[in-house]
Order: sequence, then structure tokens, then C-alpha cells
Amino acid sequence: MLEHRFRSDGFYCLDEPEAALSFSSTLALIAVLQRVTAAGGQVLCATHSPVLAALPGARILEVGEWGLRETAWQDLQLVDHWRRFLDRPDVYLRHLVDD
Repeated sequence: MLEHRFRSDGFYCLDEPEAALSFSSTLALIAVLQRVTAAGGQVLCATHSPVLAALPGARILEVGEWGLRETAWQDLQLVDHWRRFLDRPDVYLRHLVDD
């Protein structure tokens, strides 16, 4: 499906395109978007996915209480949160589950 949706070098606006995708399908989406941009297309993508945000060559704009700012992938708040969660899920989950 991904291959058929992005056939030309157009301008694509995507809102959370990874929402219904598995991890491996998100990686496939990155490959497709890489081909679109290599062919001269442009992609504007809103995401909460640190995987999708890692698209090579992407210009990343982060939205927050500060407004809009350009940032590097490794400096994104969502990357920091996912790293900390994956390192210690118990720290996050202890507030959500009853013992």
C-alpha cells in the first residue's frame, strides 16, 4: 500500500502516518519517504514517533510551549521520553497500575 500511495515527486502532508503501523511498517514508510525526497518530492509530517522522526536528512521542527523551533533528532523531547521509558518502564508504570 505504501508504494502505491507515494508514486510521484509531489508534496505530501502527513498527520501521524505511523499511527496504525507496526515497527517494521514504519521503517518501510521511512524507505518510501526517502525515495520520494530523493526524487525531488517534499514531505511535511506531523509525528510523535521517534522512529519516523529519524528520517535521514529531515529538517525537524518541534512544537511546544516555546512555540516552534528547529532541533536535532537526539534533542527532541519525545526521543528523551522514549529512551527513559524503554530504559526503566517501571518508573513510569508504577504511577498507573495498582499493586
